Amino acid sequence: MSHPPIPPQKPFEGVPLFHQLPKLPELEGTDPATSPQDAFRLAIADPLSKTLNVPLKDVFLAVAPGGRDSDFKVVLPRFRLPTKVDELQAQAIEAFTPNAYVERISKQGPALLYHVNMNTLTALTLATVQAMTYGEGAHIDADGQKRPSYGSNTSGRGKRIIVEFSSPNIAKPFHAGHLRSTIIGAFLANLYEANGWDVVRMNYLGDWGKQFGLLALGWRRFGSEEELKKDAVQHLYNVYVEINRLAEDGAEGEKIHEEARAFFKGMEDGKEENLVEWAKFRDLSIQQYEKTYDRLNVHFDEYSGESKVSKENLEKTMAVLRKSDITSREQNGALLVDLTPYKLEKAVLERKDGTPLYLTRDIVEAQQRWDKYHFDKMIYVVASQQDLHLAQFFKILELMGAPFAEKGNSRLLHINFGMVQGMSTRKGTAVFLDRILDETKEHMHEVMKKNEAKYAQLEDPEGTADIVGMTAVKIQDMSGKRINNYHFDWNRMFSFEGDTGPYLQYNHVRLCSMQRTNAQDGLVLPTEDLDVSTMRTERLTGKEAHEIVWLLATWPDVVRTVSRDHQASTIVTFCFKLTHAISSAWEKLIVKGQDRDDALVRLWLYRCAKDVLGSALRLLTITPLERM
Repeated sequence: MSHPPIPPQKPFEGVPLFHQLPKLPELEGTDPATSPQDAFRLAIADPLSKTLNVPLKDVFLAVAPGGRDSDFKVVLPRFRLPTKVDELQAQAIEAFTPNAYVERISKQGPALLYHVNMNTLTALTLATVQAMTYGEGAHIDADGQKRPSYGSNTSGRGKRIIVEFSSPNIAKPFHAGHLRSTIIGAFLANLYEANGWDVVRMNYLGDWGKQFGLLALGWRRFGSEEELKKDAVQHLYNVYVEINRLAEDGAEGEKIHEEARAFFKGMEDGKEENLVEWAKFRDLSIQQYEKTYDRLNVHFDEYSGESKVSKENLEKTMAVLRKSDITSREQNGALLVDLTPYKLEKAVLERKDGTPLYLTRDIVEAQQRWDKYHFDKMIYVVASQQDLHLAQFFKILELMGAPFAEKGNSRLLHINFGMVQGMSTRKGTAVFLDRILDETKEHMHEVMKKNEAKYAQLEDPEGTADIVGMTAVKIQDMSGKRINNYHFDWNRMFSFEGDTGPYLQYNHVRLCSMQRTNAQDGLVLPTEDLDVSTMRTERLTGKEAHEIVWLLATWPDVVRTVSRDHQASTIVTFCFKLTHAISSAWEKLIVKGQDRDDALVRLWLYRCAKDVLGSALRLLTITPLERM
């Protein structure tokens, strides 16, 4: 099941520095106790809003990253004030008083430039990461375990979202398209949880229709109980291919199609024998899917599907649509909705023989979900080839007056994505995703064996290889904008250098290793009982330390930004920026053999970096490794 919604946060006792700093105004949508950059932006916006007589919220939204010349900046013309810009700058500079947040202010072009107190930023950021990872700000799971919460927020508290993703068709290949939907959908579910939403992860299976009549006939001719139990998805696919091959053969083929239609009609009519056979196929397929999802670190709260669309509700909806003024009959008898005024073509809802289409079932299923969950938002993670289908689907619900599809206030969202190109095994074209994942695991296992000393320290080398392989696949998928097609590149994907999944795991492992190595020398940081007031953060000087601190401070903002644009690539980019900054710091911010105060605060910085990198990887559905 999904995690419980994030509880309301409060300023942490574990961040004493926060309570010693100048009091900040309250502003809806901000939380300086959990997001360090909120504190600094409020410290800038508060006096400036009073000087310019502009609402605090407007000024807060205008405080942007400063770039090369400053830490933050405010471009004044955006406020459209009648006073000249240079006069406004003069007023702001004259009214400015340095404090623990902001040291100085300057001007450049039409902007005001702000320079922060770096020691305050460092101390506040590291203390906040500490409190929200090990202290009272951490989440407590149902089993009593602490879960890091730095970067999360409560903006979605009290709201529920359904994320429909993956959605393979039983007896057909679980292919690269399903992989993309699975990876993106699982990430979005985690993202909304991190923003405080109650998330329902839903897998809408293609588990109904005449193809199950064909599958049943194929099973009776070619089925094997032994093969079915070994790998239900692969065996049912093989059976389905064989029966379809026979169904193409003239008179014999027509007979097979007639029998398949009769079998499916029996399913529709509730014939127990047919439904028992169908249920066996479905249940065993789900069991096999779950093994693949488990490897991908993905789970679902509900397995729905076309079969779950109530026949009674379907008939009621069709009765309404037949009488509706939004539908009409074609000359051939088909019922359709003319969406050409909306540039969405015509959509058929019922064939001339009275049978509904996939679109019709989607409509009824959406209404059933509304009745069950009363969701605040529902996301469909479906490839861009289905853009027209989803647009027609949403428009028809709107025209029908569905309360969750109102124009200008729709709760429905289609998250689309491009295709994976070249995703095949090295030995030939892949049919099922498991083959790709197995080969990925095998390759990573071979790479890991080359370092005999580290390999010998692994408790579960094959499991570790599988996680590194999944990391490689996911990072390659999520590195670019999701709407773009991308080429599945075996050679680049497995590199431990450059912007790849193994490189991210390597950096997390290296940070863990550094902690273990220093612990052997007696340099150990406590967790909950760490007295942050004794940590000499003023000793963390130099651009390498400051770059890491800035990145850690931005993490909560990154999570909030991504909740608006739904781009996993933004999280991936953050991970690479952080690991690059860490790599640049190794030779300058040395821990081993240094003065104890210097060593401890540097170790603290690296541990906070490890904790945030781990949180970012988990948000991407990746398990961060401690050894590899």
